[in-house]
Amino acid sequence: MNETKKVIFELSRPGRVAYSLPKGDVPQTDIGAKLPEHLLRKKAAELPEISELQLMRHYTNLSQDNFGVENGFYPLGSCTMKYNPKINEVTARLDGFANIHPYQPIETVQGALQLMHELQEDLAVITGMDGISLQPAAGAHGEWTGLMMVRAFHEKRGDLKRKKVFVPDSAHGTNPASAHIAGFEVVSIPSTEEGLVDLDALRVAVDDETAALMLTNPNTLGLFERDIAQIAEIVHDAGGLLYYDGANLNAILSKTTPGTMGFDIVHLNLHKTFSTPHGGGGPGAGPVGVKAFLKEFLPVPRVDKQADGSYVLNSDYPDTIGQVKGYYGNFGVLVRAYTYIRTMGPVGLRKVSESAVLHANYLRKRLEADFETPYQVICKHEFVLSGNRQKKLGVRTLDMAKRLLDFGFYAPTVYFPLIVEEALMIEPTETENKEMLDEFADALIAISREAEETPETVTQAPHNTSVRRLDEVRAARQIKVKF
Repeated sequence: MNETKKVIFELSRPGRVAYSLPKGDVPQTDIGAKLPEHLLRKKAAELPEISELQLMRHYTNLSQDNFGVENGFYPLGSCTMKYNPKINEVTARLDGFANIHPYQPIETVQGALQLMHELQEDLAVITGMDGISLQPAAGAHGEWTGLMMVRAFHEKRGDLKRKKVFVPDSAHGTNPASAHIAGFEVVSIPSTEEGLVDLDALRVAVDDETAALMLTNPNTLGLFERDIAQIAEIVHDAGGLLYYDGANLNAILSKTTPGTMGFDIVHLNLHKTFSTPHGGGGPGAGPVGVKAFLKEFLPVPRVDKQADGSYVLNSDYPDTIGQVKGYYGNFGVLVRAYTYIRTMGPVGLRKVSESAVLHANYLRKRLEADFETPYQVICKHEFVLSGNRQKKLGVRTLDMAKRLLDFGFYAPTVYFPLIVEEALMIEPTETENKEMLDEFADALIAISREAEETPETVTQAPHNTSVRRLDEVRAARQIKVKF
């Protein structure tokens, strides 16, 4: 076995060292005296003893076995896996941002607070909202935060019976999950054959128990809800609020805003639209925006600008839902998003959406002859195909997703949305060029041909990855996260 492929503990030999640390300045006797007995080690940690070169090869090898947007095309539908510009990383590593602490005196971190305040203002303009909180740690956390404000709004008015949150049957799974965690009853609203919200079903469903409708526009099928003004009217006339899931904001930047459509609350996924790192468990950021009548409920502390131009962290808001995250948000992520927005500017952000929509429609047209297309209309930033045609030949969508790995592509989202059988949801984003889009389309078309001519090539894939096909049911039930 090649040395770089061995488990790191197999490389361990006594006496090898991969680090050099300064001598500790705290006497061992002091450590023993100040730590509780149960926290003191009885024997040394069993760590591998290897050289620095072996350590670097080990982690470099692991990184090459992983797939990311810098390795290749990552068309993960509804996740907007766009490239993360390196200027974002340079900015986030500036000394005045990277080496500050939340407990520093306010006067020593004015630059950081200014950045947060200006980011709040930028996001308010982009979404058409009047107030923004940067605290939530991720999109789903932002959803929950927004729904807690929905609850606070109704409770302050004494309207305690409003317990229903409506969610389209094409929605992201986090929508019903967040609503349930926030204490609401989740009610599903069906889609029409066109993939849009069924207005008649919505009219029948809303009543005096309606708290909110959660919706993304364009929706998860990549289709713009053209009746959004009517949807907003139906919900508002019933006394409910309209909640915007910002997962698909990449399709409408500088074109329109959730506020213009009639939404009252918005959460954003900075890793999707604003090019901050995506995946790996975090950190993330899921800012929430609200219209003026809901600002009193936003989390605290808030970054406020004073008359003299200085910035403060203000918790003096009696009706706030409180603090939803330690400190003030994932600051390093916020710096990256701020850099992206200021780099692009309004014209650049508009071009982002125009390119994303153009790329999605180009791919859709290239693939429509080889795959079923449930919705044969112009899409926005993403679109959904069906593998039903290939399934009749014994090749499932999952098989095609595995086969794509052999072509060097990460698979699109599969089997979602649930209302499309054998779904492949594809989002190319604006950062890919035409050559890459064509390579991806050619690969999917080739796999479709294989399904007809040599289906076993697809059903047994992948063939050339470092790990072959797993028993996915067993893997889900017996998760191993360490060697």
